[in-house]
Amino acid sequence: MHYRIDISHNREKEIYALSNHFGGTSPNKDELSFTNYYMEINHKPFFGISGEFHFSRCSDIYWEDEILKMKMGGINVISTYIFWIHHEEQEGKFCFAGRRDLRKFILLCKKHGMYVIVRIGPFDHGEVRNGGFPDWLYGKPFEARMLNEGFLYYTKRLYDRLAKEMEGLYYKDQGPIIAAQIDNEYEHSSAPWEITTGVSNEWVFAGNEGDAYMLELKKMAQESGIIVPFYTCTAWGGAAAPSKEMMPLWGGYAYRPWIFYSHKGEHPATGEYIYRDHHNNEIPKTYNFEPGYPPESVPYACCEMGGGMTCSYHYRFLLPYESVDAMANIKMASGCNFLGYYMYKGGTNPKGEQGGFLNESQMPKLSYDYQAALGEFGQIRDSYKRLKLLHLFASSFESDLCTMQTALPGGAEQIAPEDTDTLRFAVRYNKNGGFLFINNFQDHVETKVKTEECVTVITKEGEIAFRSLSLAAGENCILPFHMQIEGRILKYATVQPITKLCLDGAYYYFFFTPEGMEGKYVWENGEEIKIPGQPIHSYRLEEDEKVIHLVTLSRKMAMDFYKANQNGNDMVLITDMAVLQDEYGIRFETGNCENRILAMPDGILENIEKTGKTVVQSKYPLFTEYRYRVEEKPKVKLLARQTGPTRYCIDLPGNLMESVKDAILKIDYTGDIGQAFINGEMISDNFCSGGIWEIGLKEFADSLKEHPLTIYITPIKKGVHVNVESAMAARMEQVDGITGMLHNVSIAWVYGKDCNFHRNTF
Repeated sequence: MHYRIDISHNREKEIYALSNHFGGTSPNKDELSFTNYYMEINHKPFFGISGEFHFSRCSDIYWEDEILKMKMGGINVISTYIFWIHHEEQEGKFCFAGRRDLRKFILLCKKHGMYVIVRIGPFDHGEVRNGGFPDWLYGKPFEARMLNEGFLYYTKRLYDRLAKEMEGLYYKDQGPIIAAQIDNEYEHSSAPWEITTGVSNEWVFAGNEGDAYMLELKKMAQESGIIVPFYTCTAWGGAAAPSKEMMPLWGGYAYRPWIFYSHKGEHPATGEYIYRDHHNNEIPKTYNFEPGYPPESVPYACCEMGGGMTCSYHYRFLLPYESVDAMANIKMASGCNFLGYYMYKGGTNPKGEQGGFLNESQMPKLSYDYQAALGEFGQIRDSYKRLKLLHLFASSFESDLCTMQTALPGGAEQIAPEDTDTLRFAVRYNKNGGFLFINNFQDHVETKVKTEECVTVITKEGEIAFRSLSLAAGENCILPFHMQIEGRILKYATVQPITKLCLDGAYYYFFFTPEGMEGKYVWENGEEIKIPGQPIHSYRLEEDEKVIHLVTLSRKMAMDFYKANQNGNDMVLITDMAVLQDEYGIRFETGNCENRILAMPDGILENIEKTGKTVVQSKYPLFTEYRYRVEEKPKVKLLARQTGPTRYCIDLPGNLMESVKDAILKIDYTGDIGQAFINGEMISDNFCSGGIWEIGLKEFADSLKEHPLTIYITPIKKGVHVNVESAMAARMEQVDGITGMLHNVSIAWVYGKDCNFHRNTF
């Protein structure tokens, strides 16, 4: 099929500075500001990439390495809810210790150069009990989420306490906190009052006082001392969003457990994977985007793109990880210069101080893994690797990308989600060049392999024909045209840019070939370079006495690509291990004993003072290949003693954490809900969805020396009825049959302590 898109006569994007409501200056004179299209640092375009990480949903022993993983994954802003109920469960008794230590968490973000957005409520939601409101608020003589004296008193008291915890950590103090979100989905959404669930089923008030409520809370936050360059609010669903003083933020979810409160049947396909133009006054409203302001008056920025999704009791599924970067591709093409994922790092709900649980009732009591890029216990998912490539691209080319406007072919926004025949594509461009975005993923619909597609982009300089395009089902890609490469013009290419760097005076541009596509470079002078199907291909050229290397990776090889910088020196590492960089150097985390590392420039890992490292003859150009062996911890055969119809006990070895960073228990079972206990205390739960239930054991190692792990599988029940025929006050559940079985349980070791390449080796 042949498609055409004409950008030759499109008007130039009008970009201008926003008011002083959106900006700030640090003590060392760094400036954060906004145009109506993108964020700026020191008056240069900055492509923001935010990942949600709830500190109180993660043991603080994991915090630092998870922050480092986020940074290496291309995240430059960490967003976090501050759940009121996690800090003042009992009225007047605040808790900011352990996993609730907000200040410690923000200091770690600062240590590793990450910006922070605090979502200060008072209402948050986040699948937390009462949306984050403490239970004691329910019985107060005033309505919550309204401008009344009682609610404002308690909100101000909360803000005062949060301000105390965050004192000296704001951007104006040389701190990392650049923004604060006020409330959440005001006038659009709420949450159940859980003390009424199952009886009267009451809900927290959603609000009805509009912008006045939001602006009053912003004023209160400032009076408390929460002074940040900009304040944010959620804008979807008609939520109150006073855009002249607060940055309205958007998002999108394709997997929606909440619809099953009323919806019956299969989950419908959504419109989340159709390209739109979200920054165009001539298109004031589109799918899931109905702003109460002219779209071009502020940036189209996101805070809740589905970085995963939790299972609810009535909606269980295995997330396709390619859905996450496909949505990022869609948002970026649609005019977004500030991506924001919810969640990026999964977690575990803290337990209540009085023994209860702090979850929303339709969700697991403890687990909030969210099938996120980084799992509940730091597991690296394919979505992490896929997003990393997109984030490297956005950050490496932000000066051009941020200024590029969106163009859509005719009828693009009218494509039905179920239409898998029409090619979905969009263009972002400026006067220098642009990128062709293509998406072949759709939620809840099986897409087809794309073959022999052609897209012609009509520019002022002439036509650019992307011929014979093919793309695997479920994939997406970004292809450059009129790309400036150190003075040489790449007319177009069927490879996706990753990043660029300069080493010893030579320039290296890294690309990867999208799955199913034949890679090639076509230069302005007509020269064409076809890429053979090999893991790494390097092509050297010279331009104005500059040496340029075009390095093309396969999609599989690119998934393991990391860019790091040590002492001002750029480096590239390609490895299946997780790469963590801190003030001491480069560390690795792996579940394998035998590992491979491809490194460039040559020699950067030569002086490793560690046993197990060997250098082998590399078959890949430009890279030195290392094999690194971690001393293997013997595998443990676990025996599960069945102590009831669906109840099992497992004894763990006493040396569980010896010589490893973590131990991940993997449980394969059939049933309704899985629950794990140590000495009667629940440590994990899981809604059975067909996947493997995983539990990180590091923080439970001491308890497991004294007590076995008990696994109870709530069975799937058939023919359930409650017998109420007794003349006395008695009832009894009766069932015709149950299904609940533990199939297998094993341990996967996580190595990391001894995989440390020291600073002095670089």
